[in-house]
Amino acid sequence: MPSTRRLLVTGASGKTGAATVRLLLDRGHAVTALVRREDARSETLAELGADVIAGDLTRFADVATAIRGADGVYLCYPVATGLLDATATVAQAAAEANVGTVVNMSQVSARRDAASDAARQHWLAERLLDLGPFQVTHLRPTFFADWLVWGWRSNEEGGILALPFGTGRHAPITVADQARVIAAILEHPQPHDRQVYPLFGPVEMNHHEIADVMTRVLRIPVRYRPVDPDTFRSGLVDRGLPAHLVQHFGNVAADYRNGVFAGTNDLVERLTGRPATGVAQFVVDNRDAFHGIGRFAVAPANA
Repeated sequence: MPSTRRLLVTGASGKTGAATVRLLLDRGHAVTALVRREDARSETLAELGADVIAGDLTRFADVATAIRGADGVYLCYPVATGLLDATATVAQAAAEANVGTVVNMSQVSARRDAASDAARQHWLAERLLDLGPFQVTHLRPTFFADWLVWGWRSNEEGGILALPFGTGRHAPITVADQARVIAAILEHPQPHDRQVYPLFGPVEMNHHEIADVMTRVLRIPVRYRPVDPDTFRSGLVDRGLPAHLVQHFGNVAADYRNGVFAGTNDLVERLTGRPATGVAQFVVDNRDAFHGIGRFAVAPANA
């Protein structure tokens, strides 16, 4: 039966946004997809049945239009300047529209004294949303499994994970698992009001162990070659990435090496009824993505 609920997904062309739109539509909900611009990705969402609106999360008029009639909102902002403006805009628009719940995408490194500007702003955004008249849940995922694609470099011998994470550990979380959590909370928000949920995959590993799993699945040699943090930052600058993004990645790399991204739990299973996806299955599902040079891959000295 079609749902009588309308749900707004912001950042709908992005990783978790697009996956959440698809899942909510599959479950019969009416979905408004707010995107930054109309492109092939937004056209795909429209073909699936979403009501696509192009707008800016920091422009109140755009958000007020998109949020009209929504029962719940998924708030997702990229690693870019403007997070606090966007959060305040969504909070006010949600209050005026009598929205029942907001699911907020934060990050596991969010804290008041974070060296990363973006991580510290996420902590402030959480506190701002906590003041709203709606139910709110904050999601703090560890590093996405997609970092295995983003840090990938192919060579004649196989593959290299070129990342600045030293011997630190984490349990990669997939986009699909996060979308299932987001949908579950939007559908039944009451038990999750004012909760902060750290999200992890099922098994904590270092990148040497992750590379071993990838070797078995891809059937080619995969090695982890740690990148010096300064080299990593310089490489991102050379690739033309924005200063805000470079500052964030440089500092969360230090957080990672200091254990901030470590840990695991069973929250994905408890919230969705299905266990979180492991690294091996992620690699199987994304086998074709492991080629060339990933978007954040910087060459290590011993590549």
